[in-house]
Amino acid sequence: MAGLEGVEQPRQREGATATRWTTAIEDERGLKVLEKFGDPARAEVRLPSRAESAATARRLTHSVIVRQWGLSGQIAEPAVLLVSELVGNAVRHTGAREFGLRMTRRPGWIRIEVRDPSRGLPCLLPVQPLDVSGRGLFLVDRLSDRWGVDLLPRGKTTWFETRVPQRSGTPS
Repeated sequence: MAGLEGVEQPRQREGATATRWTTAIEDERGLKVLEKFGDPARAEVRLPSRAESAATARRLTHSVIVRQWGLSGQIAEPAVLLVSELVGNAVRHTGAREFGLRMTRRPGWIRIEVRDPSRGLPCLLPVQPLDVSGRGLFLVDRLSDRWGVDLLPRGKTTWFETRVPQRSGTPS
């Protein structure tokens, strides 16, 4: 690099090594989050309604999908994005102190739910190319196989479902 002769430059990491290192760190963070907040595949996990809870929900989602359910990162990646969108909506639009995250798996499907105490329904709005916000439900609609909202006596559950490969030995 011009003007930096004699200055030690950072070594370039090999792609596979960097990926393994990053994955190992994320696995460790995911395990810590599971220990601290609980397993959303066993029972609803309650998280504080703060922007930083989206990162917690993403780590929980990734850990369950990849580590517990043994599914691929190709399945986890869009699910992590979509849970982040649902959590973002719950945090921004409900005024709640906390929200719940729940994950279930049945043959051929995973379902991720975000529950909050507001009965206000989310709206799927048209999205324009230059819009800088309002794309959350658009992404959920495009990247999930199905999604919806269940009204509860005190609040609602917004959910999405994605098709996944059958577990080995599970009939179609």
